[in-house]
Amino acid sequence: MNLTSSEAITGSISYPVTIDIKGLNHYFGHGDLKKQVLYEIDLSIASGEIVLLTGPSGSGKTTLLTLLGGLRSAHEGSLKILGQEMRGATKNQLLKTRCNIGYIFQAHNLLSFLSARQNVRLSLELHDHYTDADCDRLVDEMLTAVGLGDRLDYYPDQLSGGQKQRVAIARALVSSPKIILADEPTAALDRKSGRDVVEIIQKLAKERHCTILLVTHDNRILDIADRLLYMEDGRLVKDKTE
Repeated sequence: MNLTSSEAITGSISYPVTIDIKGLNHYFGHGDLKKQVLYEIDLSIASGEIVLLTGPSGSGKTTLLTLLGGLRSAHEGSLKILGQEMRGATKNQLLKTRCNIGYIFQAHNLLSFLSARQNVRLSLELHDHYTDADCDRLVDEMLTAVGLGDRLDYYPDQLSGGQKQRVAIARALVSSPKIILADEPTAALDRKSGRDVVEIIQKLAKERHCTILLVTHDNRILDIADRLLYMEDGRLVKDKTE
């Protein structure tokens, strides 16, 4: 059964909606090779919610995440992020929306030739309202918040997998985005490191009243969610409020 926006925001959720999707369809390929990969997705996520999206490989989870992040253009339906319709949005509108989104990936995507501090600072340099002094302060504060205050000048090859993912979290959160999109952030980590990572995400996001949509196969972290979504064959088939 597909989910409606009203169903998704009933119950104890009372914050403004940050993600609102109605009748979303998406395709790969063209002509005879055209294949539908998302079907009639209806979903609303409120400000401050932590939502985990699960389901089999190939079910469309990452595709949905990239559409929400403005990394792909939706084909049919409505997809609004912070009130901005992403279908047909101009480059400036997309850029403005992306500046309010932080991204955390399975592969941390750190630049190997930059230190932890320099990798995190890159995120702030996308914004033109921070001074150099602001950047230095915010970067150091955020790396300290994720437990890396003693590794500010370490390079990625000097860090463990869990520490690299902490740098990625710091990079995603340092500019105080309104939304965090995370794609399998614990997949390459052992149990303890994975748990540490999601608890850091949860704590910092709650402190900053940030919305999180996290794609995962990791059943060990489902308890951090306010809501669990299940996706199968390109459809949202389950929405469970905890």
